Amino acid sequence: MAERTVTRADLCEAVYQKIGLSRTESAALVELVLKEITDCLERGETVKLSSFGSFVVRKKGQRVGRNPKTGTEVPISPRRVMVFKPSAILKQRINAGLGGNAGGEAHGP
Repeated sequence: MAERTVTRADLCEAVYQKIGLSRTESAALVELVLKEITDCLERGETVKLSSFGSFVVRKKGQRVGRNPKTGTEVPISPRRVMVFKPSAILKQRINAGLGGNAGGEAHGP
């Protein structure tokens, strides 16, 4: 299966083809949606898109890391990280056709 990266331009083109807005309007719509998601995440809010998944901002406290080359301990400052949690529906869709293991559960020998 060939990997392909979908870009903003691809999303704008899809909106243009499927919705029928002009290319300029399609680009503006995509940018507006992405900006709203970004603004919510900056405020620390969770963005939940039904049947797709959730973008969650988590706080990580300060911890000690280690330089893998030298072994020297280095403090890692506290920060916020974003995590994407796919919905069960999305998980099923991306696993459809992979040998009937659409639920994502592991089967042992």
